[in-house]
Amino acid sequence: MHPMDTSTAQRRTRPLTYSREELLELAKNKHGLRHRVPAELQRRYRGCKAGAKVQARRTENRRRHKPSLPSVIMGNVNSLTNKIDELAALGNQRIYRECSLFILTETWLTATIPDANVDLRGFTAVRADRDTKACGKSKGGGLIIYTNNRWCNPGHVSVKAVLCCPNLELLAVSMRPYYLPREFSHVIALCVYIAPTANGATACEKIHSVAARLQTKHPEALLIISGDFNHVTLDSTLAALHQVIDCPTRNNRTIDLLYTNVKEAYRVIALPPLGKSDHNLVYVQPQYTPLVQRQAASTRSLRRWTPAAEEALKDCFNITDWDVLLGEHEEDIDGMTDRLTDYLNFCVDVVVPTKTVQCYPNNKPWVTQEVKDVLNKKKRAFRNKDREEMKEAQREVKRCLKEAKNIYRKKVEKKLADNNMRDVWEGVRTITGHKAKTSTEGGGVERANDLNQFFNRFSQPTPLQSSAPHLSSPAPLHPSPPSPAAELPSTPPPSNQPPTTTFPNPASPPPSSTSPPSADLPPPTLPPSTTPIPLLSPSPHPPCIPLLSPSPHPPCFTADQVRGELRKLRPRKAAGPDRVCPRLLKTCAAELGEPLQRVFNLSLELGKVPTLWKTSCIIPVPKKNRPSELNDFRPVALTSHLMKTLERLFLNLLRPQVQHAEDSLQFAYRDKVGVEDAIIYLLHRVHSHLDKGSGTARILFLDFSSAFNTIQPLVLQDKLLQMRVDPFLVAWISSYLTDRPQFVRMKDTTSDTVVSSIGAPQGTVLSPILFTLYTSDFCYNYEMCHIQKFADDTAIVGCIRDDQEEEYRCLVRDFVAWCHNNGLQLNTSKTKELVIDFGRDRPRPRPVQIGTEEVEGVQTYKYLGLWLDNRLDWTSNTRQLYKKTQSRMYFLRRLRSFNICRKLLWMFYQSVVASVLSYAVVCWGGSATKADLSRLEKLIRRAGSVVGMKLEPLATVAERRTIDKLRSIMDNVRHPLHTVIHSQRSLISQRLRLPKFRTNRLGNSFIPRAIRLFNSSLGGRRANRRTGTFL
Repeated sequence: MHPMDTSTAQRRTRPLTYSREELLELAKNKHGLRHRVPAELQRRYRGCKAGAKVQARRTENRRRHKPSLPSVIMGNVNSLTNKIDELAALGNQRIYRECSLFILTETWLTATIPDANVDLRGFTAVRADRDTKACGKSKGGGLIIYTNNRWCNPGHVSVKAVLCCPNLELLAVSMRPYYLPREFSHVIALCVYIAPTANGATACEKIHSVAARLQTKHPEALLIISGDFNHVTLDSTLAALHQVIDCPTRNNRTIDLLYTNVKEAYRVIALPPLGKSDHNLVYVQPQYTPLVQRQAASTRSLRRWTPAAEEALKDCFNITDWDVLLGEHEEDIDGMTDRLTDYLNFCVDVVVPTKTVQCYPNNKPWVTQEVKDVLNKKKRAFRNKDREEMKEAQREVKRCLKEAKNIYRKKVEKKLADNNMRDVWEGVRTITGHKAKTSTEGGGVERANDLNQFFNRFSQPTPLQSSAPHLSSPAPLHPSPPSPAAELPSTPPPSNQPPTTTFPNPASPPPSSTSPPSADLPPPTLPPSTTPIPLLSPSPHPPCIPLLSPSPHPPCFTADQVRGELRKLRPRKAAGPDRVCPRLLKTCAAELGEPLQRVFNLSLELGKVPTLWKTSCIIPVPKKNRPSELNDFRPVALTSHLMKTLERLFLNLLRPQVQHAEDSLQFAYRDKVGVEDAIIYLLHRVHSHLDKGSGTARILFLDFSSAFNTIQPLVLQDKLLQMRVDPFLVAWISSYLTDRPQFVRMKDTTSDTVVSSIGAPQGTVLSPILFTLYTSDFCYNYEMCHIQKFADDTAIVGCIRDDQEEEYRCLVRDFVAWCHNNGLQLNTSKTKELVIDFGRDRPRPRPVQIGTEEVEGVQTYKYLGLWLDNRLDWTSNTRQLYKKTQSRMYFLRRLRSFNICRKLLWMFYQSVVASVLSYAVVCWGGSATKADLSRLEKLIRRAGSVVGMKLEPLATVAERRTIDKLRSIMDNVRHPLHTVIHSQRSLISQRLRLPKFRTNRLGNSFIPRAIRLFNSSLGGRRANRRTGTFL
């Protein structure tokens, strides 16, 4: 309160007096009660602090007419002339008055109706009346787009296309509003009307043609397609666009649609119809956040790696006495590692200078200081209201931007000529905006701790079924050899023979699949003699490992091997928790080879991994756009580059010792075998079975819960010893998996450190092969059933005939029991079953159960990137490919608008567009329908018009890759299909005999089609009769 003088205080203490009449009047007027307060007692109005309310009101008024994206009111009006008065009256409402665009269909306007009859105050109208001659209809139709003059200058509105035909009416308008986020150049709005009797395919094709032409010419424009579509949608034709309307527009149907090329940019509000129109109006309100507001400016500290600094580091390490530095610790591997790491970081801090830069998310390399000065000049001219200077500044801005872009383009093309591909692709990504999703979750310390505990949840001890906690007398290993489908046994072996399902781990006794399943046998049960084994928990010492045949000399690495691995490091990768950057290791590989060899060999000799090197910084990467729970994050481990170098050297020692124990149907992490081979093998088994008729194929796609994080080190240790792996390597692996410190980093927040002794960190070198070895002891491969794997993607395939599915169900139960015994957890909610049956009126088979839960049956499933359906016609897969390829075409158009050279356009097409379009084409290229292939070929032709050259058709790519894949299988004797192909060799020529088939499904599958293409190729390959190989 402000101080008051004495007289004012005295006046304020005087009581207020009322007469009887005044009190009665106040009693009657309760709601409008007002006291007669003397003027000297009234509180003086002091105003707002610095005019905060007035300023906020002005800011809000500016925001109303400066939306991030244009707001739209759309609908079918069924004659506009008799509703224009109502529409004008609605201008008093804020939604209608401040809306950016009105997009209306079926105006029923003709050339005899002047523009003045449909004008709206404050709006510019662009109309396209129905052409009765071109359309063949005399009444109805007509389109109109109103543009708010407070959002866009009427002089910046132009018509791009007008189309009227029996199947479609279209109006395309381009607008350059006063404000638009920097990521968009302008707005293109398409108003569309498709009659109920129109040919939907023809109408969609014409819309796609117009939209593709406009997007090619203006790749950075915001595209809006709105109108009355009736029975047609653009979901398959323009799959890259996003449909916004989610409310009924006519009765209970949604036939008025709006598509845009920005995802989640709008929200919808239903409005009442105009007059007696049978279509509701829809208000589409923007909720898009501009890029500059989504990503704040950040400050980064960078090291300036100059040639002088690199030479100084080399000199520093050359004169270092490593015996004095490291000899003090002798066999203290942790102390030696800490000292070496501190010394490397100290040298870098002293020699290599740092600089601090501020990064803005919307800055482009071609927005130079000259361009910024011209933009400021234009702003000053606008404030001075000098129209001539404003026009001159606008021309200068256009000229400067064109010159800056040309300079940047020439830099990128020069790097291409110099074969500097890394910088070339960096420039291409900058131009197109094509970047990988690397966003990480943000949050506080509590959120980071919750994620860290969740990722480490499997370290809690749970019982495991095992007959012996440690390996005492190893049993002989019987890995199952690869057996092709053509030579598989028709029935499982008798119980007195070695089974195909192998369980070499004594901690996991073989379940009932070791004996043949039959209809007379009861469901398999686990042996009652099993005893639980506790899982590992954090302990100060690694577990004791029983050595089978202790070797006096552990394997070791040479200095040249260490230098070779150091030179392969990528210098721009982020440093691990030890802060040792890979550029230092690669630059000084020659100088650091010997000291690192000393530390690596000591680690291998002691069977112990330094704690610092196995410390993991966990980066939670979202699995989907809007994660809602802890399980929606994937824990990617960031470890030391010194540790990764040691892992690569260790992998070269481990792989030759475990080749004999690998599962022949494990298609991941193997040389010359990959995704295509896994899908080809699965389809070949299914097609071969269904070709015989009266059969059913059941495919169970199993999903693990955090597969890599559930590896049990004790169980893996026993399995490796069973495989006769060197005990020194087994001891090192046990140390590698136990007592691993880990913490979660979320942007600028770091969690507390916890110790994990279960699982292998994702993103490391050894994790994939350790998981494949962990699961290699369960394999099953017979004529009627088999189990195949691709890392943790496991599929059980059952070929059922005459409803004899006992073997299939028994295999599923055995695998579930094996997972329980080995500590692997199945996610039943994500496990799906696909049933393929071409029989008529055949009842759906009884669903499979995992525990007490039934597995959901699906009609389509995405397996290893390909969509499989229960008809095996690839329609779902080609639809997804079409949608994904269309979204990649946007980046190609943006690159073309930069006038980049044709060679770089072709390279970008092959790497970004064609890689998606022809993904695993050898699996589906021969079986897809002509209509689906024709749609994909049209995309290739459109891409060719953007690139400026004729591109290779999809059919040619599929044929070439099919022949290459067939030759690769023939050359790889360990491939599961090698024997199948080898059995088709002709004894009198170089050709391959075509296998017999009854249906076109099998005839168009990979093996028959590949054999036909191989035989028709020029010359073939000469066969060596003595060795049986192809030359």
